[in-house]
Amino acid sequence: MVSQIRENRSKFLKVKCPDCENEQVLFEKASTVVKCIVCGSELATPAGGRANIKAEIVQELQ
Repeated sequence: MVSQIRENRSKFLKVKCPDCENEQVLFEKASTVVKCIVCGSELATPAGGRANIKAEIVQELQ
């Protein structure tokens, strides 16, 4: 029997808020609305799979 190891293809993203330029980390498959912790602007909304990212992606984290 061959054992399969599934790789996690999901990533965390460091994003920059378009309103206040605060940088924070979010999950690319967020299942809830993600808001900026500084100004409250929406950074991501759920879309069934990957979230709709409304902020600038600065870096992909492992």
